[in-house]
Amino acid sequence: MRVPITLATTAVTASAALLLAACGGGDATTSDKTPTSAAVTPSTSASASATASPTASATPGRPTITFPSYAKNVFEDQHTGDPTKDSVLADNEQWVDSMDDAIFQGSPNTEPLAFYSTGRGMEAALTYVHGYIAKGDKWAGITRFFARKVTLLGADTASVIYCSDESKSYITHPKKPTKHTPTSANSYVLYNTHLKKNAQGVWQTDSVLSDRGSKQCQP
Repeated sequence: MRVPITLATTAVTASAALLLAACGGGDATTSDKTPTSAAVTPSTSASASATASPTASATPGRPTITFPSYAKNVFEDQHTGDPTKDSVLADNEQWVDSMDDAIFQGSPNTEPLAFYSTGRGMEAALTYVHGYIAKGDKWAGITRFFARKVTLLGADTASVIYCSDESKSYITHPKKPTKHTPTSANSYVLYNTHLKKNAQGVWQTDSVLSDRGSKQCQP
């Protein structure tokens, strides 16, 4: 499993739970990616081939995000039929990817991270990234994000609540054996994020809560 994103250990609010009646999202900063025997083995080279994140925006002025070939984030529920909600979901994806991009680069001082984060959302993202860098960790495999629900709270504010499935992703370290943790309830995390649209039209994440093992995200 990966390390979940959280400023503090806290459960997602009841209002968030109501928005996720179908399944299960919350202040982001730690994640335990869970391994599987079928997961891709990561390269030990720092120069492992990188591929563009599937959700990386081609919009001029937006930073490009690249992942190593052995790691992938998959986002479901990308289209709602509402252009504004779809923009919120797209930038939520980019925020998630920007944190992992910083982990793979081994630096919190990346353009994408600052581009998609602000306020407490930036604090959470930095804590999350530093947690990996301090230990020399990376991650590999596939993390799935599903049951994504967006709510427009105003002209420039919104929330995105979603689940992550870490059963096919896991922590790696160049000098330590890979620990294959069996899939369990803790392989699933509920997130509740709040976003604000800045002057450039980017929906930046400014706060996040998480609840590892949430029943709303269990298969």
